Amino acid sequence: MYQIRLLEYGGGEYRDMVKLRDKVLRKPLGLHFTEKYLQQEVNDILIGCFETEEENQVIIGCCVLSLIDDELVQLRQMAVREDFQRSGIGREILTFAETEALKEGFTMMMMHARKAAVPFYERLGYQSIGEEFLEVGIPHYEMRKKLK
Repeated sequence: MYQIRLLEYGGGEYRDMVKLRDKVLRKPLGLHFTEKYLQQEVNDILIGCFETEEENQVIIGCCVLSLIDDELVQLRQMAVREDFQRSGIGREILTFAETEALKEGFTMMMMHARKAAVPFYERLGYQSIGEEFLEVGIPHYEMRKKLK
């Protein structure tokens, strides 16, 4: 069983979230987080998905929502632990993120999706905007969805 919830910046669960993002998203590209980069998340909406293993809560997925303007929020750093990928956890995290964005008054969500993840986001109602571009050395597309 798993639980999706909001996280507090700087807390223990946040540090676990950073470790997961580092392992899934950064290390495969030879990148690492800096303190300066992470400090920019202090006002972001931080979301974690946890599974209970024995008596411990272990993070298995996460994402970050960064405020762009009064109506637009950006989904960033979406990550699911490898052994839970293709299990529906990513879809559940994204649904939770959309609900939280709506609660905060946002009407549109956007992201810079890795090319390999575009079909996942398209199945969930996101549309590509513009041309392919490189970010962190790999192809991405901007994608958007009007929230309901």
